[in-house]
Amino acid sequence: MPAKFLAYPVFAALIGFTIGGCQEQTRETGAPEEEEQNDSERKTDEWSYDGETGPGQWGELDDAYAACADGKEQSPVNIESAQVEENEGSGDLEINYQSSSFSLANNGHSIQANAVDLENHLVIDEEEYELAQFHFHQPSEHLVNSQRYEMELHLVHETENGDAAVLGIMIEEGEENSTLSYLWDQLPLEETEEDVTIEEPVDLQALLPEDQTNFQYEGSLTTPPCTEEVKWMVFEEPIEMSEEQIQEFKEIYHKNHRPEQPLEGREIIKN
Repeated sequence: MPAKFLAYPVFAALIGFTIGGCQEQTRETGAPEEEEQNDSERKTDEWSYDGETGPGQWGELDDAYAACADGKEQSPVNIESAQVEENEGSGDLEINYQSSSFSLANNGHSIQANAVDLENHLVIDEEEYELAQFHFHQPSEHLVNSQRYEMELHLVHETENGDAAVLGIMIEEGEENSTLSYLWDQLPLEETEEDVTIEEPVDLQALLPEDQTNFQYEGSLTTPPCTEEVKWMVFEEPIEMSEEQIQEFKEIYHKNHRPEQPLEGREIIKN
């Protein structure tokens, strides 16, 4: 999640042979401060979804990622019906979406559509959150009654003060998603240095499920730096994508999801 949502966040290419050679030269010439700085940059850039830089090690890769290991309000979570409380007048959500333009990026961790303008926003308890970007995970990050879906869509919003709110939409296999079909035709297969211009707007309202019942809780970004105090609203009803659309995404990113995190006594409100 860019800037704060580096969703979502800074997605740099892996450091290659040239930089490795520079580090070797630094060691030979005895410049430890520069070497330490290069090590720090390498750690920041190289978080991933598996191996030595996978989710279990995120908190150790950089001091800025400490919340990934130490936070008490981390996302995603398993939403169990037995633990859900009914809305009692808080967490009112108003969605104001329309057909809008986006640019498309392969940021090294997901496919992300970045808002070209600020036409779309949420209102939560009278506070406005502007849509910054949306991106995808495969399979879903959140679980509902321990069920994991084929994919999950995250629409990431922020206030003028940088507070974050995310709409989570589960995706199951079914009919072709016509709202995303044009965007899907433009999917960048490799990591991009510059965004791809998408000429046809995306009808965000048509992207939402018909039943907008949702589960709300206080959580975090699901990628480093795992920043907390993020408002989450996960729709109960999934949307559909075709087997072909899901497979096209999996050929680019497969298993780009963070494992579920402990609920730590947090409330989940059904709204």
